[in-house]
Amino acid sequence: MTRTFLAVAVFIAATASFAILQKAAAQEVEKGQRSFFKCLPCHAVGPGAENKVGPELNGLDGRHAGTAANFNYSDANKNSGIVWNDATFKEYIRNPQAKIPGTKMVFAGITNPQEVDDLWAYIKQFDPKGEVKK
Repeated sequence: MTRTFLAVAVFIAATASFAILQKAAAQEVEKGQRSFFKCLPCHAVGPGAENKVGPELNGLDGRHAGTAANFNYSDANKNSGIVWNDATFKEYIRNPQAKIPGTKMVFAGITNPQEVDDLWAYIKQFDPKGEVKK
């Protein structure tokens, strides 16, 4: 009886923890989507995203810098050797000119660590086709 009660209690606690984590992740994505409004004049992401002044950002997580189709990148960006991931994005978005000197991206940067985390959570959810990863 005690084991059954303990097993049920552990299951309930794990389920509740998972639900809390899912809700927190959803809130990060929602906040990141709001932050992405700063990026919208130059970038697009999601279904139907196309290049603008800057490249579309679908499938950014794991993509080599300077490789979005049909976008004219600076040599600095193409030759940076960067593969976009959590760390490289967060360093870049704080000060793009410092991370890739000579980049065409003219943006003051986002320095609030929580906003940077939320923005990355939003962007990285999209696969190369603009669909939300499952």
